[in-house]
Amino acid sequence: MATGGGSYKFYDEMRRRLDVDVTREDEMDCLIAGLDFFITEIPEEVFCYSEQNPMSFAEARPNIYPYLMVNIGSGVSMVKVTGPGQFERIGGSSLGGGTLWGLLSLLTDAKSYDDMLEMAGRGDNTKVDMLVGDIYGGEYSRIGLKSSTIASSFGKVFKQVRRGQAAKDANVDEEFQPEEEKPAHDKFADFKGEDISRSLLYAISNNIGQIAYLQARFHGLEHIYFGGSYICGHPITMHTLSYAINFWSQGEKTAYFLRHEGYLGAVGAFLKHQPSAWRSEN
Repeated sequence: MATGGGSYKFYDEMRRRLDVDVTREDEMDCLIAGLDFFITEIPEEVFCYSEQNPMSFAEARPNIYPYLMVNIGSGVSMVKVTGPGQFERIGGSSLGGGTLWGLLSLLTDAKSYDDMLEMAGRGDNTKVDMLVGDIYGGEYSRIGLKSSTIASSFGKVFKQVRRGQAAKDANVDEEFQPEEEKPAHDKFADFKGEDISRSLLYAISNNIGQIAYLQARFHGLEHIYFGGSYICGHPITMHTLSYAINFWSQGEKTAYFLRHEGYLGAVGAFLKHQPSAWRSEN
């Protein structure tokens, strides 16, 4: 039994190499079935995240529908769920985990996603991002922006690179022939991989959080659940998604996470081959 894109892409190869029958299950069906199961059947599974209380478990609700599921893998899918097996993909984004992994592979020496998360944990995004305080010298209280709010992701890079080039040009003797222009990636030598990692993690997560809030607001969905391999139980990722939902909803909505967010599809596929009363009896 298999689910996900690989169950279709490698279907013939799995059957040939493993010499077994392969049952394919629809990825979205399995994700929703798995999430429904975790929400309703597993105690202390769903939680909210904050730096003060990293795992505040949510109270069980008699009726879990409707809700918004935000599944973050290589890309992002946002799915409106209105009942058991009743769902509709209402949006998404191509800027997801694959974007983070791809860009950090180009811009840093990270060899794995774990490396990237570890680097982001040690980074300081203010060395790379332009903040509201960098523009106004403090907060912009009239529209509710703190001085620490990110105004432009990677906004300091262009200015710093340009400033460095201007300084070099000013010191060049008229008879001196300048060296050949450095490749673009060499210009990042002045920036730490850790700071770049944290900045990009913030950028991707903030974008996902904002789109998720807008979808929830447009469709009248109160509860927003985040899942997928991108989250990976990583504190900074959960904090950023939680912050984005809280910021854009002005505290009216909350981001929910799961302790086993990476297993939604696998559990959903398993449940499809169990008796209909299996959940309530076990």
